[in-house]
Amino acid sequence: MAAAGGVARAETAKTWPLHLISIQPKDRLHSQMDHSPLAQSNKTAGKETLLMHPADAAARQLESGNQVKISNARGSCLAGVELNDGIARGVVLMATGAWFDPGFGGPWQETEQAGNPNVLTLDIGTSRLTQGPNAMSCLVEVARFE
Repeated sequence: MAAAGGVARAETAKTWPLHLISIQPKDRLHSQMDHSPLAQSNKTAGKETLLMHPADAAARQLESGNQVKISNARGSCLAGVELNDGIARGVVLMATGAWFDPGFGGPWQETEQAGNPNVLTLDIGTSRLTQGPNAMSCLVEVARFE
């Protein structure tokens, strides 16, 4: 939960130190075609791929291919991590559009199972005028999940 004030934001960042940027997927339109062979071939550990700087991953004892849990005060989801030194430190990047899976076919899961970042983001518009996405407001933490 990013806050508007600098002090509140700094306190929030102590718990959730990584900025999650969610981009549009290159292999599908939002969640459409998420089950297609092309989209599935781009998954990591069977989940949406989360790109992370190697130094941030090392601080969390993560390696490429690990399954991770991305969480904040709003919720959590699973993903497969891939290391990429082109990602800025303190930032993680994941495509939107994983088919929402709270545990279909089994017991309801507290953690979304497919890597859908919508469970982490605040559902408010940027202003009364635009109602566009409230970008850059998603602070998270990432940990190995087994």
